[in-house]
Amino acid sequence: MKTITKFIFHNLFGWKTIGLLPTDIKKYIIIGAPHTHWKDFFLGLAIKLSQNTPLNFIGKASLFKPPFGFIFKALGGTPVDRTKSANRVDAIVNIFNTREQFILALSPEGTRKRNDKWKTGFYHIAKGANVPIVMMTFDFENKQVKISDPYYLTNDMEKDFKYIYDFYKGIKGEIPENFNL
Repeated sequence: MKTITKFIFHNLFGWKTIGLLPTDIKKYIIIGAPHTHWKDFFLGLAIKLSQNTPLNFIGKASLFKPPFGFIFKALGGTPVDRTKSANRVDAIVNIFNTREQFILALSPEGTRKRNDKWKTGFYHIAKGANVPIVMMTFDFENKQVKISDPYYLTNDMEKDFKYIYDFYKGIKGEIPENFNL
């Protein structure tokens, strides 16, 4: 599957990948941005398959209902009920703490619509689980996915967010007007 995915992603669709997902770390969070279109999911899936990495993701519960819900679960998905006010950060930190390996990919924007301020859940999950963040871009203008080295958070949230935002400066999503940093 790895070879087929690489061929399709790189040769047929013309995308490039800059960087690799870590293979020496068993737990981390991948933040993929900009998330402006449903195609972003398939870019992330192509990276997962081409790099043979056991990524997990969370999605709205309705995605996991029949007739296609089993596919999302098979791809590493976990449903999240957005109507409940349960503390999702603590629940996900608990998943990290109870598993030997867990790699969570998510969108820090929390939506595909324009959002000038990212949600901070990914940051609090990383702090609570004491795991690094790997940044990944979906750059439609240059048809490339760029992957950072793991970033270990400091005790300075403002400094951490500046570092993270700087990684995404100048990146254009499929719908550029929906991404602004």
